[in-house]
Amino acid sequence: MKSLRLLVVAACLAAVSLSVHARETAREKANIRTVEALYDAALNEKDFAKARTYIGDRYIQHNPTARDGLEGLKAFIDFLRAKFPQSHSDIKQAFADGNYVILHVHSVRVPGTRGRAIVDIFRLENGKVVEHWDVVQDIPEHDANTNTMF
Repeated sequence: MKSLRLLVVAACLAAVSLSVHARETAREKANIRTVEALYDAALNEKDFAKARTYIGDRYIQHNPTARDGLEGLKAFIDFLRAKFPQSHSDIKQAFADGNYVILHVHSVRVPGTRGRAIVDIFRLENGKVVEHWDVVQDIPEHDANTNTMF
């Protein structure tokens, strides 16, 4: 009888664990969709009003060359629209860990050029983006190996 009770308790704990994991996975998938939509609206469509719908009540920017806040993001989108109207960013991979979403991106500002490899990290609160970090690397003309950056 004792082992039956232990088996029932173990089964209940396993069910709860799977339920929590599934819920986290669903939230992470939703976070990825939110960040991908923000990325497309901001960087490909260059539409601040549309991008704004994916951002929380604040936007903390960690890129040292970009202004902080929503006005900084708007200024960056305006800059892209004016200087690089044909720029395009292609998300190659997206990962989530709780409220953090990481994108691996191929960004080409001028069609026909090699572009840049970018890793963007976003933090979300209540399903909205509130913080951003990035690391940017130019794609070299000649690789030292046969692996690609993507």
